[in-house]
Amino acid sequence: MKKLLYSLILVFTLSTNVNAKAATNDNPKTELTAEQKVELESITKRVEEIKSMDRSTLTKAERKALRKEVKELKKRADFLNQNVTLSLGAIIIILLLLIIIL
Repeated sequence: MKKLLYSLILVFTLSTNVNAKAATNDNPKTELTAEQKVELESITKRVEEIKSMDRSTLTKAERKALRKEVKELKKRADFLNQNVTLSLGAIIIILLLLIIIL
């Protein structure tokens, strides 16, 4: 009985097509408020300033601080745009956990 159940689960999981893009489109995007637009614009300006900066004269610690700042700005911009991504690795891990639990 267990072999049959595991076989059915395996066939079901292999036959389904997982589309991560469809999972992100379930919630309609809401329009940004004026404050959020201003903040997003300031983030964009700061990133452009960093990109146009001559980084060859900076020390290693300053370059590291700039990379950290850009990462934080990207996280903040993604939060404002309400981007949700689900990687293929995460989907595979979830499926494996479900198979092990069942």
